[in-house]
Order: sequence, then structure tokens, then C-alpha cells
Amino acid sequence: MPRLSDLTPAGTGPDPIRDPAPAGVGRLRRPAPSTLVCMRDFLSTVIGKSVRQVARLRGGGSALPGLVVEKLDPGYLARVLGRLPHGVVAVSGTNGKTTTTKMIVEILEAQGLRVFTNRTGSNFSRGVVAAAVQESSIGGRLAADIAVLELDEAHAMHFIAKVKPRHTLLLNVLRDQLDRFGEIDATAKLLQRIADATTDGVVVNREDPLLAAVGARVAESGRGVAVREFGLSPKLRAMFPSDDDFHAGAPADDAPEVETPDSGAADVTLVEVGDHSAVFRIDGEDRATTLKLEGLYNTFNAAAALSTVRMVLGDADPDALLSALSEVRPAFGRGEQLVLDGQPLELVLVKNPAGFRLALASFAPEGVGTMIAINDQYADGRDMSWLWDVDFASLASEGVDTVSGARAWDMALRLEHDDVAVGTVQEDLAAALAGFRERTPGRPRRIFCTYTAMLALRKELATLTDVEEIW
Repeated sequence: MPRLSDLTPAGTGPDPIRDPAPAGVGRLRRPAPSTLVCMRDFLSTVIGKSVRQVARLRGGGSALPGLVVEKLDPGYLARVLGRLPHGVVAVSGTNGKTTTTKMIVEILEAQGLRVFTNRTGSNFSRGVVAAAVQESSIGGRLAADIAVLELDEAHAMHFIAKVKPRHTLLLNVLRDQLDRFGEIDATAKLLQRIADATTDGVVVNREDPLLAAVGARVAESGRGVAVREFGLSPKLRAMFPSDDDFHAGAPADDAPEVETPDSGAADVTLVEVGDHSAVFRIDGEDRATTLKLEGLYNTFNAAAALSTVRMVLGDADPDALLSALSEVRPAFGRGEQLVLDGQPLELVLVKNPAGFRLALASFAPEGVGTMIAINDQYADGRDMSWLWDVDFASLASEGVDTVSGARAWDMALRLEHDDVAVGTVQEDLAAALAGFRERTPGRPRRIFCTYTAMLALRKELATLTDVEEIW
């Protein structure tokens, strides 16, 4: 397929734009490089926006414009993002990318910066290109000071080959989609490559041994890249296990409680967790804040967001940052709360054992109608054996009204082994949602779901209630 970059004349050989007119007759001059760049930006943006409109009319995916523009003009993203005065912040890791990116964006915006981000959560490079096309002017210019971008661990390799992040946040490494990445060390190596491509500063999770090692290697590289850590107080570490902790096995019920020594001062430390509240230690001072976020992991990732913003802004006023954090609401499907039939409905994304375990610990089952929807498409991970690493006993008192999705029967079998009663097993998500709605009138509802199940359910729910568009 011909590329728009081919419009740029080669540096050698005949000039394809010159006019071979006789001497004394005016000749056409080669346009200045900036003119050619503007032409390419204009054409790429127009094509991308046109593809977007056609895709929307036909119900196509949000990343399609990015796929087309990437093929036609591989340098588009680097040019568009290269103009931003504060560069690019990359956010990667196994869990929490979407909500943490949202936190960083909204805190930066509260400090007066204009922020470009991939708001749909489409974290492949084509998704970022699609978002850039959507938000650019017709000339391919973003009205932004900085970009904050969620990046899939593997597909980030395509991104960093074109764009070097100025700052990077690495959240965690967990056993998620091992059918894609192989051993967990392979995921850590991908995150190391993102860190190695970063030019100014890297923020890592102190409590994750693999990421602490990434930070140490960056600090020792001699490249002058700053490294900061976010972390937990010793009393909270058991609540947020690393992958090593999770697979080492839980301590016996009668085992004595061990206070883990603090491993040193992090830039931001989560000290206490309450009901929609938290205490963070910043600059040696404990600071409390209320939160609109849902779930324990989002509270820990708030420490990551705060540390990243502090690195970008140069240690801004902590109280101002916490004030902005207190207003951030969950990203779609990450503890997102809708209203259905006059009752709250929570969508909770689950992707791996640690995430599902913390989701169950974050939301009390009492008085709530529960549904679980498990798919095994590529974006979910094909191997669902990780469900056997999750303890579902907390659901036994209320039971699960509905189990759905492509792997509904696997999920139902897993619940049976934990003595959790299941009302209905219905593989079809639309039919399952309709039945769930009929059987739980007048009650709050909660749906634990894998990624593609969440998207399908949101599409169904959009016909019944107000659902934020995620184009």
C-alpha cells in the first residue's frame, strides 16, 4: 500500500517536484519540508477522521482509524506527539492502567495543563493513533501540553520504537494472560524496555520485586534518568500481594502476624485505607483525603498517580494534588457505577487472581444481586485456569444469581467447589443480563466481568440506561 510519507522527495536523484522548464522561465520549487509535513498531517488526519465516521455508521471499532493511518503514514504519531511541550507520560503494567491513567490526567488538568490521552482505554499503538486523529485539528495539531497514555505491555514495543516517553509509570507485574506473554519474567522484560526508552524519569512500584529491580537498573544505567518509587506502609503489604507473595501461599490461620520492616522512604506511600478515604505519606507528612474511587487496588494506584504527577510537575503542592485526586471517579468498568431500574449497578473488571481477589475484598456481597461474566477472547486471555487460584468463599452467604459468558460453565463449576450457590447459568450475555434484571428487582446489582464481557454488557446496558460513551 502506498504511504503518505512517500510524498517527501528522496534526498538523492531527480527531484520529482521540480519543473524542468528552460532557463529564463520560472520553475516550481520543492516545497519546504515544513510544508510537506503539514500536507501529510492534513491528509492523514482527514483520512483518519473520515474512516472514523464510516466506522461509527457501520458499528466498527474505535481503533480502525488508527490502523489505517498507521499503514498510510507510519510517522504520524511521532510528529503529532513530538510537538507537545511536556512530552509523553507512558503508563504500563498488568493491572490498573486505565484508572491510573485517568487519575494522572485529571490531576494534571486540575493544575492547568491541557492533556491528551487515549480515553477509550485502547492501549495498542493504533488505539493511540486513533485517539490522536479524533482529537487533532484538521491540520493534525493537538490542543494539548502533554500526553498521558496507557500502553499494553507488549504493544508498547511498537509505540516506543516511534515515540520515546519523557516519563513512565510501571504499576505491577502479575500473572495475567500468560498465553500471550509466557513466563512472568517476560512481562517484566517488556516493562524494562519501556523504562530503557524513557528519557527523563521512571516511577516504579517499590512493593513489586520485579519492578523495583527495573528501577534499580535504570538508576544504575548512567543515563541520568530519575527514578522514584511509590509504596505501602508495612501494615498494608499483606493486603496488596505481589505476584511472588500471591503464589507463595497464604499463611496458616494460626500463624503469628509479622510486621514487615519498612524498606525505605518512597516518594508517595499509602499509609491507611478507609471507606472511600485514604492517608498518603508525602514529604514525610501523612495527609488524609476522601476518594470517589472504588476498590482497594485503585487506592494503591492513587499513590502511583500522585508520584507520577509530582515527577512531571516538579513536586507540586501535595494538598492541591490530593484535592484533585478526591474528585476522580472510576474509569469505565473499573468499579464504574451505573443506575438501572432506579438501583445502582457496579461493573467490576477482573483479569487475574490477585485482581479478582482484591475486587471481592473491595465490595461487600450483602444485599447485592451478583452476576459473573467470563469470556476467553484474546483480550481476556484464553487460559481461564487462573479462576482456580481465586477464593470465592465470600460469595457463599448471598450466592451468585447469574453466571454468563463463553466460560460460564467453568465459572459455575469453580463456584460449586467453594460452596457458592448459582441461580442460573446462561452463556449468552444479553439473555443473561435480561434474566438477571428480572430476578433482582429493587436491589443493587454488581457484575464481575472480564474485558470483552464488560464491553458487550455495556453495549446492552446502553439501551437501558445512561452509559458513558467509550468511542
